[in-house]
Amino acid sequence: MKYFFRLLKNLDKSILMLVSVLAVISLVMISSTAYSDGFVINRDIIIQALAYLLGFIAVVILIFIDYKSYLHFEKIIYGVSIAFLLTVYIPFIGKEQYGARSWIQIPHVTTIQPSEFVKITFVILMAIYFSKHRADLDTLKGVLKAALYASPIILIVLKEDLGSAIVFCAIFVVMLFYAGVDYKLFAKLAGCFVAILPIIYLFMADHQKNRILAFLHPDDLSISSTYQVWMSKIAIGSGGFLGKGLFHGSQKELDFIPVQKSDFIFSVVCEELGMVGGILLILLFSILLYRMALIARDIVDLYGALIVVGFIGMFGFQIFENIAMTMGIMPVAGITLPFISYGGSSILSNMIAVGLILSVGMRSKQINF
Repeated sequence: MKYFFRLLKNLDKSILMLVSVLAVISLVMISSTAYSDGFVINRDIIIQALAYLLGFIAVVILIFIDYKSYLHFEKIIYGVSIAFLLTVYIPFIGKEQYGARSWIQIPHVTTIQPSEFVKITFVILMAIYFSKHRADLDTLKGVLKAALYASPIILIVLKEDLGSAIVFCAIFVVMLFYAGVDYKLFAKLAGCFVAILPIIYLFMADHQKNRILAFLHPDDLSISSTYQVWMSKIAIGSGGFLGKGLFHGSQKELDFIPVQKSDFIFSVVCEELGMVGGILLILLFSILLYRMALIARDIVDLYGALIVVGFIGMFGFQIFENIAMTMGIMPVAGITLPFISYGGSSILSNMIAVGLILSVGMRSKQINF
């Protein structure tokens, strides 16, 4: 116990403070989407608050656990991850939302999105794999083996949820780079991937193709996804420099902003708090990622560093993609804004990631001493 209390001195409290601030912002902005003149407590707020409460409990539990213990359970984690993803196909349990069968239903309680939690196990699995096979990444065979190891999880997710599958791919690429892949080899593989994109497009679902077309034709309002982004950009622009005021967004109030409590919540932030509010939120995210990067920099073992880098890649890509898609800079991909968007599964998985990062950071500093 004395050893653990010494470890607690190495806890990066600034990360917990930043996450707490983001939690407050999330609850306030979700309340604003309930079309009220002030803060209200509805079912969405209760679910979000409970998710954060469970998340902070998870953080406390995870900092007690040595991250190296996961090394002994690779096969179990891999099998459980695939089995959990497949639960969405169980009759009367799997549920379809927003055109994708990516949720499981807990009767009379809530829904859970398995892919959100598998992102966590995926980072751990790839950290284990890359730390064991780092020497193989200079060869095409080694990189293909790594891709083959990751592909069952990615392909299962891809079948129903393109947005989440893209996040998994981003995690894989970031961790592959950090593990030391040969850059020339990676460039060649990236070129091959770009070349087959037209073929991949042919196998996409209609709603996925719709989002690509909307991105390529931003002025064609006959495309439903184009209309969504158009309304989002109007809301962001109408907020001006200081915004219309908290709880007073007209585009939000009239329900013109699509999926406003989750995918497009950044549009609500900018309409009500203006460019200042949007920039401040981006600044908070930037500081959070910077603090995580400092932890990764000080870690002496590759496995621990890869865990932190994997989560930095996950958060960084989701933040960029979500904000960019609300402005029409990236295609709409159904990716939520970490720590802000509504969603119990998303919030809880984000907090688990924070707990794992803090666990690694605490123990890496102890090693350095």
